[in-house]
Amino acid sequence: MHDPRVIDRDGDLVPREGMTDEEIDQVVRVMESLRRWHDAAARMSEASERYMKLNRTDMRAIRFLIAAHNQALTVTPGALSEYLRISSAATTKMLDRLERGGHIVRSPHPSDRRALAITVTDHTRHDARETVGRQHARRFAVAAALTPDEREVVARFLDALAATGELDGDLVD
Repeated sequence: MHDPRVIDRDGDLVPREGMTDEEIDQVVRVMESLRRWHDAAARMSEASERYMKLNRTDMRAIRFLIAAHNQALTVTPGALSEYLRISSAATTKMLDRLERGGHIVRSPHPSDRRALAITVTDHTRHDARETVGRQHARRFAVAAALTPDEREVVARFLDALAATGELDGDLVD
């Protein structure tokens, strides 16, 4: 339930002065649509993880490696660690697991003989394309069906919404 008239009757957290009931209803509908999208995205992500037999961090690593491959970029364990915001020890454990599962290959770096290059296997790239790639294509089609002005409004809204998720001490001990 996202209706502030129910969850914040006194308006202590959600200011609504100057808004009509119809405007509040519309905002509630937007919030409920976001919840449905969030739930659907979580289900899609979980299904992809189950299909690929990988956890969320592993999937993020695979997507990063595929994107790098598509741009002809070389990925090192350090670059992957930085992107995922995990320690080098955690990165090594993850790479060991992904290599055992046949998802990645470690090879000598093409220009730095002290480093390794990490690439995703063709099989994993194909599986990811058939699952996550097809999901992304459907979402892209929905956004592409909007007018340019509608896309700008949606992008501004989602950017503003994302900014509300920045921790400002509310959840810090």
